[in-house]
Amino acid sequence: MSKIPVAVLGATGAVGQRLVSLLGSHPWFELAGLCASERSVGKPYLEAARWLLPEEPPAFARSGRVLPCEPDSRWPLVFSALDADAASSIEETFARSGALVVSNARSHRMRADVPLVVPEVNPDHLELAKGQRYGGGAILTNPNCSTIGLVLALAPLARAFGLETVRVTTLQAASGAGYPGVSSLDLIDNVIPFIAGEEEKLESEPLKILGELRAGRVENAPFGISATATWVPVIDGHSLVVSVRLGAEVPRDALLDAWRSWRGEVADLALPSSPRRPLAYREERDRPQPRQDRMAEGGMATTIGRLRPCPLDGWKFIALSHNTIRGAAGGTLLLAELAAAKGLLGEKMKL
Repeated sequence: MSKIPVAVLGATGAVGQRLVSLLGSHPWFELAGLCASERSVGKPYLEAARWLLPEEPPAFARSGRVLPCEPDSRWPLVFSALDADAASSIEETFARSGALVVSNARSHRMRADVPLVVPEVNPDHLELAKGQRYGGGAILTNPNCSTIGLVLALAPLARAFGLETVRVTTLQAASGAGYPGVSSLDLIDNVIPFIAGEEEKLESEPLKILGELRAGRVENAPFGISATATWVPVIDGHSLVVSVRLGAEVPRDALLDAWRSWRGEVADLALPSSPRRPLAYREERDRPQPRQDRMAEGGMATTIGRLRPCPLDGWKFIALSHNTIRGAAGGTLLLAELAAAKGLLGEKMKL
């Protein structure tokens, strides 16, 4: 098929740059617009953006100039890496123009008519977009970076055994704050036990994602989550310390089988960014580790380890996912691929 022209909103930021990099050689999408704030408009892209990635920027980024965040009929699909304050109104403007907006921002995630999707877990929630009134456009959202790793680890357990309670403490990489992120003087030789808004997201977003779609609405999953979020001196890769109480007594091997056999609900769609195995389990007693495991499946898999009994909740384990790839740009790109495969673009925006 011919490639679909796309634009990136917030293209100069850390997540925007990662999207630009991933789109440079994408087989379905053609990068056609680099959009950012007024102070960057008109500048060469690499002058407006301090390129942060080890990979060289793609050709379009090397030659392109920054455009305003304004709708253009040439872009049926736009990726939003905007800050939440700007995203709320800008994303709606694009949706009203007829574009499909796939957003990494938190602004619309918890709206009843906006799908909050981890493609392997709840692709059916795309149906929520039917309730949006944008005259042909729509907004789809990617979850919080820590939520994605948590949900990928929990989904096989929820489906097979049911969940009653979840406790999670995050050890979050500095890149999760964007660039320049957390001050080095704050983070070096330190752990910061507070991330604004993070615990609220971890306690609410998984319930929507793992909830059931009924009569055009999501009924949240019925279990409870208690979250604690911290910054740690790691560049990339969010670690999650998780304990779970399941709906039944389950032996260890059954949990391992649930993770190892799980492929998710989109494995047969051959989406370009879809990992062959969205979950990996490491038997070593000291894994997963960010430096060793964050790039599993190109940064798109969640790695789990240290499954052991919990004296309070039943079972506990460690999970790790790459926060700027799977947790942000890569997850957003995978969601857009799912939308394209389901026919949500252009004249097929009828769902």
